[in-house]
Amino acid sequence: MSIEIIKEYAILPLVECYPGQINQVFLNILSNAIDAIEMLFSGNNSTIGNEQFNATGPYIRIRTELTPDKSVNIAIANNGPNIPTEIQSVIFNPFFTTKPIGQGTGLGLSISYQIVTEVHKGKLILVSTHEHLTEFIIQIPLRQ
Repeated sequence: MSIEIIKEYAILPLVECYPGQINQVFLNILSNAIDAIEMLFSGNNSTIGNEQFNATGPYIRIRTELTPDKSVNIAIANNGPNIPTEIQSVIFNPFFTTKPIGQGTGLGLSISYQIVTEVHKGKLILVSTHEHLTEFIIQIPLRQ
């Protein structure tokens, strides 16, 4: 199975951050997106389109932008199954996972949340309202 990567990159100034830690956040979110897409699309030949992004199969969209308050948003969206409303409030809790036993530790999003909010004084926002759309928005200030 191939996953389309949709890149919508804005021109951004240099951002003060801890790049190794931010890379870990990207890795955790992208890994979860791939797992969700594989769960939805594996063994299923149907396509789920999203006209907003003009995608007809599995995709991950990465979008960057500079906000008016001089922060940077990095939004990572995918068209795997959404995160149900009833668990959205605990998704960043340590050891919380929706994966089967032995396939997830429940630490990836918790660590990502800590890196973004505590280390970088930013925000990690979950948007998952459509049946097949989940987006994580990483917002960090330009200067630490």
